[in-house]
Amino acid sequence: MAEQKEKNENIKYIVRIANTNLDGTRQAVYALSNIRGIGYRTAEILLKKMSIPRDVKLGEIDDSKIDEIKDAIDKRYSEFFPTWTLNHRNDIQTGENLLKVGPDLGVALQDDVNRMKRTRSYKGIRHEKGKKVRGQRTRSNGRKGLAVGVIKKREGAAPAEAAAAPVAAPVAAPAAPPAEPKK
Repeated sequence: MAEQKEKNENIKYIVRIANTNLDGTRQAVYALSNIRGIGYRTAEILLKKMSIPRDVKLGEIDDSKIDEIKDAIDKRYSEFFPTWTLNHRNDIQTGENLLKVGPDLGVALQDDVNRMKRTRSYKGIRHEKGKKVRGQRTRSNGRKGLAVGVIKKREGAAPAEAAAAPVAAPVAAPAAPPAEPKK
């Protein structure tokens, strides 16, 4: 028990990696997967390459290893991650395979969407109109913001309109001439 309390005193409860605050009390693999752009599998590969056990708490890892993790994510990702795990392959400006994490990923995705809109590609036009982009159904799905079903006219609206219009007095029909008796 004393050893357990000693570990808890040495734990860092918040670890900052890639502009993201991570929970130091969680297992390292799950804590790293909270970084936007790094999933469970990518975090698992990183920890395995750095020979860090995946079930150790992130806050218990020493600062030198944390700095190595930061460096691996920011600069040396090509040494640690296979190409298929990178989330921004064949970058338009550089042609390189990149790993975007944190706020950089959101900026890169927004830039990609804006480029598609500028070039008037099919996907860009679908993004502009707010429609489905990847070939999903639109007939019965994706009706956000619209009323589903038929809207009936209110029955109370017709009598209200009639009351507002001036009503002409009914004209009496002329009396029919008296019928002649049959002979």
